Amino acid sequence: MDESDEVQKLIDEINFRESNSKNYEKMKAMEISKGLREIMKFQQESFKKIEKFEKTQKNQDLVQYAKIISRNATGREISQIQEIYLKKIDEEFLNKK
Repeated sequence: MDESDEVQKLIDEINFRESNSKNYEKMKAMEISKGLREIMKFQQESFKKIEKFEKTQKNQDLVQYAKIISRNATGREISQIQEIYLKKIDEEFLNKK
């Protein structure tokens, strides 16, 4: 597989993940917690791949694009999940609305 193809594959994976997000509003806090852990793990793995690409890729513009996409997409998803998660904790465990 061409080096640029690997970076493009990662970009596609990041974009697909964002468009395939779940409806966290209807989930329980424990289910949301699991989803939050999954996206954080995905973000860490993406950054590790990007770090490797920064050392080996010739097309640094594509690598930088992957870094921006990963930071923005996963960061936005994490923020959205955290907001819902905190509301669910209030509702389920602290009995607040």
